[in-house]
Amino acid sequence: MPGPMNRRRSALRPLAAPRTALLGTLSLFLALGAAGTGGTTASAADTDALPLSSTTTSGIHNTYDPSAFTYLAQGLDTGTSMIELDVWDDFFTQEWKVSHSSLTSNGNNCVNASTAADLYTGGANKNLESCLDDVRVWLGAHPGHGPLIIKLEMKAGFQANLGMSPAKLDQSISAHLGSLVYKPNDLLNKPGGGQYATLDDAAKAGNWPTRAQLAGKVLLEIIPGTVEEGNPTDSLWTDKEYATYVRNLHTAGNTAQANIFPSVHNAASGDPRTRYTDTSLRPWFVAFDGDAASYINNGIDTSWYDTNHYLLFMTDSQNVSPALDDVSPSVADASARVALLAKSHATVASNDWRGLPSVQSLVVPRG
Repeated sequence: MPGPMNRRRSALRPLAAPRTALLGTLSLFLALGAAGTGGTTASAADTDALPLSSTTTSGIHNTYDPSAFTYLAQGLDTGTSMIELDVWDDFFTQEWKVSHSSLTSNGNNCVNASTAADLYTGGANKNLESCLDDVRVWLGAHPGHGPLIIKLEMKAGFQANLGMSPAKLDQSISAHLGSLVYKPNDLLNKPGGGQYATLDDAAKAGNWPTRAQLAGKVLLEIIPGTVEEGNPTDSLWTDKEYATYVRNLHTAGNTAQANIFPSVHNAASGDPRTRYTDTSLRPWFVAFDGDAASYINNGIDTSWYDTNHYLLFMTDSQNVSPALDDVSPSVADASARVALLAKSHATVASNDWRGLPSVQSLVVPRG
């Protein structure tokens, strides 16, 4: 049986107390001033009325890590708009494991909650499905929370030939998140009936719902993992494999089975989808994920993503010049950085600023 390097493939806390909300508004004012936008602070009502593709939010890198939060729910309590889970395809046990470095064991802060009271108690180190259960229970206890993005990094990719396929992952998501998921098929659906031909057509038409319409919903993004990208024998990475799966589902009239938006990984100038020699895959990518410093310090034109209403995830926000502290910058500096990335057309500014809830809860206009 081939190993992961040899496969060819195939009690509950209030979310936003008045003091936190006041700090968040003040931080946003400082941020916009520091970014030099010259604009005024947008109210929550203003950003709630905007489409998802027209706002910028903050997200927490490796939210599952017990050294970051004892419980996953504590990461959600920050008000963040994105959490990240590292996923391994354990083909020996046919489980999706969540950890930073182990294929065969879990290393995370997920507790498999079934009620809100369970979110901050019990043993951790559960599988992906348990993490999704924690998200579902937390959202149920916080009705009206803005849309939450779950970023899945498939550390070693899929192993479809060993039973760990995109379809199996989708089945797990459906079983544990159900109707909470905003799916690629939802983006395809036209408001007046019918569907756009591809995700690219739907995005360019501005078919994203508003944040208010997505309240309480989950959107999942998926990227290739570090082990997969470093494996010279792996010629079918997660991005290409999941996009192929979505395209084939659509051809068969079963697009609604797909739960995840595949992302083109790593910053590049121009249209990064040109890396896919199979041109039929390109219209199924409307999400892009790369290093913030690579986009901004290298002068890449990111307005293209905004113009086409694509989602753009910028990682390691702290490394954009001038670099900020990895974990604990000042609220003013971190807020200003989110505002800068908003001006640079990011949809999510990913970071490790887990101790700054007033920054994690920011929602600002994009561009």
